[in-house]
Amino acid sequence: MTSSLELAVGLRVESKLPDVGTTIFTVMSALAQQHQAINLSQGFPDYPISERLIALTSEALRAGHNQYAPMAGLLKLREALAAKYERLYRRAYDPVEEITITAGATQGLYTAIAALVHRGDEVVIFEPAYDSYAPAIRLQGATVVRQQLRFPGYGIDWEALKQVISSRTRLIIVNSPNNPGTSVLSSTDLSELAQLTRGSNIMLLSDEVYEHMVYDGATHQSLALREELAARSLVVGSFGKTFHATGWKIGYVLGPQELTREFRRVHQFNVFCVNTPMQHALAGFLEEAAHYEGLQAFFQEKRDLLYRGLAGTRFTPVLAKGSYFLLASYERVSAQPDREFAAWLTRSHGVATIPLSVFHAEGQDRKLLRFCFAKRPETLYAALERLARV
Repeated sequence: MTSSLELAVGLRVESKLPDVGTTIFTVMSALAQQHQAINLSQGFPDYPISERLIALTSEALRAGHNQYAPMAGLLKLREALAAKYERLYRRAYDPVEEITITAGATQGLYTAIAALVHRGDEVVIFEPAYDSYAPAIRLQGATVVRQQLRFPGYGIDWEALKQVISSRTRLIIVNSPNNPGTSVLSSTDLSELAQLTRGSNIMLLSDEVYEHMVYDGATHQSLALREELAARSLVVGSFGKTFHATGWKIGYVLGPQELTREFRRVHQFNVFCVNTPMQHALAGFLEEAAHYEGLQAFFQEKRDLLYRGLAGTRFTPVLAKGSYFLLASYERVSAQPDREFAAWLTRSHGVATIPLSVFHAEGQDRKLLRFCFAKRPETLYAALERLARV
């Protein structure tokens, strides 16, 4: 479907995404700013990044690392990532042929879809879904096949998934820890996925940007853990999420040589390379300290703070298994549609959230809001004080 726009000079523009408007994240953050609300909508921290990481960036700038980096990324950064994945997931990725540094995880996701998906293919995504997946698929001329995650836990319904797999299924996109569902894949889920794709020509794209935010003693079940899955997967990660620097927009993609080769064919023409001094800084930071080892406890403390606080209000929180988001129902407060309620909450009580219906193509409304808890404790306490008055 396309729509046209007649410009003043007589040009006629055919939109490839005529039904796509401004993202809800931009809308809610703008509303939060307008009403001086506490912004728990968009997923970014309000606390500083590591002083050592800042120092390493400054050192790289002063050392003259200010020209183009290699297309695939700085080798020492890819080597540091290879060491991390071997240590955590027992997967030996070749830093030369199987790891690529990207301009954020979203660029990595888009490039992977553009490289692997052809016109007429079908791509399975799970809803509620991160909003960049479907537009990227549609721009390739492929069909989005939407599979609903089971409510209320937002796990995969494997029997239902089997019913939508066809000879045209080219790619399945999984996201764990899940944004916005806050669920995580289990070892059993990995076995189900392996069985489903065994002997097929289906590839996998695994969005794992919240890999270090898994709670209550659980461990992240990366697709890299299983040889059978890793052989058909591109795995996407994010330095911005891991090191609290979302504005840096630096991510990475790991996968077998055959898939990485196709990924880089596209990557070289839509980005080519990524910020050089920051790659030097990230490589040094990874070599010096395993910062990510403390993230589970760091974020669980914030999750528990927000969960306990919301439990004392008229909201009904859902205990997140992963990510740095938490869902809460407002059914005891209002019967309004979630988009209207989220806007009202921002204007009237000064707390901005994201309505969950925007992550469903059909706008499925279960009266749930998504709260980001990657905030300073004082920010969360201030938000809870306002929410207690709702």
